[in-house]
Amino acid sequence: MSQNPPFFQGLARRALLALGVGLLAACSTTNLPPAPATAQTADYSYVIGAGDNLNIIVWRNPELSLSVPVRPDGKVSAPLVDELVAQGKTSTELARDIEKKLGTYVRDPIVTVIVTGFVGPFSEQIRVVGEAARPLFLPYKQKMTLLDVMIAVGGLTDFADGNRAIIQRTSDGNKQYAVRLKDLIKRGDTSANVEMRPGDILIIPQSLF
Repeated sequence: MSQNPPFFQGLARRALLALGVGLLAACSTTNLPPAPATAQTADYSYVIGAGDNLNIIVWRNPELSLSVPVRPDGKVSAPLVDELVAQGKTSTELARDIEKKLGTYVRDPIVTVIVTGFVGPFSEQIRVVGEAARPLFLPYKQKMTLLDVMIAVGGLTDFADGNRAIIQRTSDGNKQYAVRLKDLIKRGDTSANVEMRPGDILIIPQSLF
């Protein structure tokens, strides 16, 4: 009986090693605590991010009112207001900042800022990686659930191991929680649905078999 050449023996060893590492990682996922059902974000206020669209309304001054995008550097420009940082602020905070700027030119300005296109700051976006039909990032919305996220990304691929998916919670020191996507999506088990938090990363692994 002929022996396998060293090249094929090396391939076999690497394949077994990769399989072992994959099984170890998969097993360790099952030891994670389940994600909390509620996210406790009752006091959440939306924070403006680069890419958002803003309606800036200056009462009794229509010539100063306009719609502007938040630039990639997080700033906005408007009549009489140049290079004002918008990213990281609520719409109310930004309105007060604009009023201070306009106060040099306009008597007692009253400004309202309305966010019309939502992207949100990078630190608060929900990111989905791995075996989702369309891995992408989503702006966080209060009371957003795991099911909302999965509908937005088009569900799971045929190769996903949905019940070994995890949520990495950046707002909780990158703590990881187990979620049951297969039970939620394929079996309609709504007890597997949980609320998301700003900055969550949903990681969906590939099935080993």
